Amino acid sequence: MKRQTQKIKEQSVNSDLDKYTNKELAESFVFPSKKSAKQTEEEKEFWEKRRTAFENRSSAKKIYSRLLQLKYQIEDYIKSDDYDERTTFGYFLKEYIHILDKKNNQFASEIDITPTELSQIINSHRKPKENIIIRLEIHSNENIPAITWYRLLEKEKEHEIITDKIMRKSEKAHVKRIAEFSL
Repeated sequence: MKRQTQKIKEQSVNSDLDKYTNKELAESFVFPSKKSAKQTEEEKEFWEKRRTAFENRSSAKKIYSRLLQLKYQIEDYIKSDDYDERTTFGYFLKEYIHILDKKNNQFASEIDITPTELSQIINSHRKPKENIIIRLEIHSNENIPAITWYRLLEKEKEHEIITDKIMRKSEKAHVKRIAEFSL
């Protein structure tokens, strides 16, 4: 039944489109751009100035824009339903350090942790404690809030809980009675 309805709709659309030439169809969807030579030249100059200004930004502005980009990347990832094993807390921390053009030892010193601990966090061998997350917020001058870093960890934990079948199986032995209803 659904297929028949689908075919009828397609036939109706096709018969409506057959009334028009290809040129008429294209013009109805694509807005023609008729620029004068002067407008074209002005647009070219505008983009040239824009490119020059972009290339001549100070290093502080470049870092700021890259940090802002990282912040939005993290927020988009947190909001998405998808989980990517490569985009861990450590991945984003490594990007943060790279944007600041720091060595791991130097960065570890700046947030008062050992280089070994930083390496373990970056490589997902250890989860950062709350005090480290707060230090990251302070280090970024509150541009990347602690809650944003924390939500990255929560996303990882959520995925771990959903996918850990071994833990479910072992914990099931500790439940004496399962509810008789299902939602």
